[in-house]
Formats: sequence, C-alpha cells, structure tokens
Amino acid sequence: MSSHPSPTTTLNEALRAAPSNTVTPAPVATGTDDARITLRAHLRHTGALVRRNLLWIRQDPESMADALLMPVIFTLLFVFVFGGSIGQALGGGQDQYVQYVIPGMIAMMSMTLSQGVGTGFSQDFNSGVMDRFRSLPIGRGSVLFAKISVELLRMLFATTVLMIVSVAVGFDITNWPGLFATVALSTAFASSIMWVFLTLGVIMKNAQSVQAMGFLVLFPLQFGSSIFAPTTSMPGWLQAFTDYNPLSTLADAARGLMVGGPVAHDLWVTLGWSVAITAIMAPIAIHKFRTKS
Repeated sequence: MSSHPSPTTTLNEALRAAPSNTVTPAPVATGTDDARITLRAHLRHTGALVRRNLLWIRQDPESMADALLMPVIFTLLFVFVFGGSIGQALGGGQDQYVQYVIPGMIAMMSMTLSQGVGTGFSQDFNSGVMDRFRSLPIGRGSVLFAKISVELLRMLFATTVLMIVSVAVGFDITNWPGLFATVALSTAFASSIMWVFLTLGVIMKNAQSVQAMGFLVLFPLQFGSSIFAPTTSMPGWLQAFTDYNPLSTLADAARGLMVGGPVAHDLWVTLGWSVAITAIMAPIAIHKFRTKS
C-alpha cells in the first residue's frame, strides 16, 4: 500500500517550490473541508504560511516602508504643524498636544496599516498564489490567519517606531503598563478591522481598488474622531458621529491608559466593537475565500 504525504508536508513542499510571489496557477480544489483538518494541523499550516509571508517581506524590504515612514511623517507633521495651535486650545502648548496626540496616533496606526492585509491578499490572488494554496489540503482559515498575523507584526513594528519618535519630540512615558495595555487593545481592534479588508481583498478585482476603497473608509473615521483634536468644537451632527466612532473610543481609552483619565467606558466599547466586527466579518471573509472562483 502506498503512503500519502501529510497536509503539512504537502504545504511545505509547495512553499519551497514557490518561494516567490509569482506562482503558476493550479486547479482549485473545492472539496477540502476545514472540519476534517485537526487544530494541530491548522496551527502548523498557519505557521508555515506566516514563515512564507515573512520570507517574502525579507525578499522585498520596500514593503515595510509604510510601517517605517508613516509613524515618523505623521508624528512630525501633526506635532510641529498643528501642535502649537491645538495645544493652546487644550490649555497648554506643543508639549500639551504631544501628550494628547500620541495615544491617538497609536489608534490611527491600528486602522491605517490594516488595509495592507487587503491589498496584499488581492495581489496574491492576481499572481496565482492563492490558487496554489486553495489546491492544497490545508485549512482555508489558515491562509487568512497567517495574513493577519504578519500584518499585526508589521503594526507592532510601526508602533515601536512611533514610540521612539514620540519620545524624541517630548512624549513622557510615565505608565508603562498602560502603554502595553494600549498596544494590546489596538492589536485587538486592528485584527477585527483586518477581516473587513480581507473581505475587500477577495471581492475586489485588484489591489488598487482595495486601496481606494480603504481610503474612503479610513479618512472619515480618522478625521471624524478624537485622534487629532478634541471633538467639543465640532458641529453637533459630527459630534454624534464621533460618539459612535470606534477610533474615538480607542483613542480616548489609549489616553486614559497612558496619560491618565477615564478608561472603563471607552475600553469596553472598543472591545465590543472589536468582537462585533470580528463575529460578522470573519465568517464572511472565510466564506468568500472558499467560494471565490
């Protein structure tokens, strides 16, 4: 009787045979049932795919440019261009604004970098990589979880860069446990938003379309929030929007954790948003991925 290779062995062989992002499309196997794959196998598949994505970043270091430059540019822009005027409105000056905006910038990073998972997913579809993965006896969820894991690592790298620049411009880290709690909360929220962009990466035709749609979603949420400025001077209808904007609650929770202030309400609202978005969008993303022709 002939022996058959395990799913993990098959996956690793395929990844070694196709280390680049350009793979000849293979016929899509539609009969693979995730329920027939054990949790241990799912974890092994996810680990192998995370390694593949990290190797691709190593081959293409320019893909980290946004995670490196975005925190630097946004921090310097808002601190030195808007810090004086908004700081006066806060009752201080530029130093006061630094303490206000940096926790909000962590919230912004969680949203802005999340769209990278959708553009990368779309590029993999158009290059044929996803056809190869879907032809293998691996869990469909493993492909998506691996993408999210690598994007979260990119977000943590960007957050580290942000904090280094923040200290250089005068941010005072007095509550290290609060900083780590803020990063954990931002990571939880970012992982939920990534399911939205994964869905866009599956249903939209190319990475440019995903990016364009992402900007249409990101800009109103980011600037219609308390990330960059207090909401008290905004029109009433816009304040009503900011009250329900998860980026406002994330930014306010981050400020409470890092520099002091109310935390509980904004923390629980942000966690509620994260759970709700994940519960709705994760099944949709996995279903769209499994049924995409």
